[in-house]
Amino acid sequence: MHRSPYDPGSVPHPELVPYGWSERWAAEYADRATDTSAPGRVLRHDGVAVLTARPDRIGHVALGNLGEPLAVGDWIVVEHDTAVSLLPRSSLLRRSIGDGGTEQLLAANVDVVAVVAGLDRPVKTGRLERFVALASDAGAEVLIVLSKADVVADPDAAVALVRAAVPGADVMTIAAKADAAGVAKLLERVADRTVVLVGESGAGKSTLVNALAGSDLAPTGAVRDHDAKGRHTTTSRNLHLLPTGGVLIDTPGIRSVGLWTDAETVATSFTDIEDLAEGCRFRDCSHVSEPGCAVRRAVADGALEQRRVDAWGVMRLEADAAMAKADEHERRQFEGRAGRAPRGDRSGRRRDR
Repeated sequence: MHRSPYDPGSVPHPELVPYGWSERWAAEYADRATDTSAPGRVLRHDGVAVLTARPDRIGHVALGNLGEPLAVGDWIVVEHDTAVSLLPRSSLLRRSIGDGGTEQLLAANVDVVAVVAGLDRPVKTGRLERFVALASDAGAEVLIVLSKADVVADPDAAVALVRAAVPGADVMTIAAKADAAGVAKLLERVADRTVVLVGESGAGKSTLVNALAGSDLAPTGAVRDHDAKGRHTTTSRNLHLLPTGGVLIDTPGIRSVGLWTDAETVATSFTDIEDLAEGCRFRDCSHVSEPGCAVRRAVADGALEQRRVDAWGVMRLEADAAMAKADEHERRQFEGRAGRAPRGDRSGRRRDR
């Protein structure tokens, strides 16, 4: 039985409520509706068409002249089995691919980004930092899920390691095949919301999908013994309904977590460094050689890892490069997000003491 925070009778097209339909989406759709149209949510992208849940059926919809690509999780307006309009997104999870000059859409209108990392291999904290930045860019909550917790003697030590490496991160452990309480806890966390699972191949995402859904929705595969690497058992992004309410988007394993965002979003993912930087003598301190650098002082005192400062610097450069390659429309989106102050405000003036 799917629960919902909305009374299905209170919104048009109540059949879509299990898919995340609400008063917000109904209002957006009403501005674009015609006598022959219907709303729908994208469940899977199949190249020339998208599998879509509509009020009366689930079926493929041809791609019209929308002017931009669709992502799994998008809400669209359908006319005669063709997508004719895209409803404004509440969030968009994306990354850069190739040489960093191309944007790939991962999922749209997500509330929670669940980053899955398997404890059968060393946890790559740098990769987690990048996923946190992607979630921040999307405007979604981030939850780090340490899977395969039954293969290590002390899962709590892994949690402490991740929390120290990614300050402020919300972290939980789970053993999807043997931890019914952990599965129930995660289901409660994402109830009546849209959650997307991301992580590298072999991290246990497919097993977690099946545990959350209570059925074998996703194929699972073994990992190699010598390096715990897995094959891509999930080959496309798919949207599923959860039996306790809510929507789950499964994604293929991601090897490269490239950033397609701006430097201000990176800053929100490194609030520990940004807070320390308020104590630097110069506003544009690079934390490399300037005198009076509070960040370098924290590293010297052992309060901050140099590895994290290095990651911040690399991601800042990557974000600047992505913004330089973005088109004018995307740059306006970057600058206008969250009512940010103009970039020029971060000048090289010495701070007033």
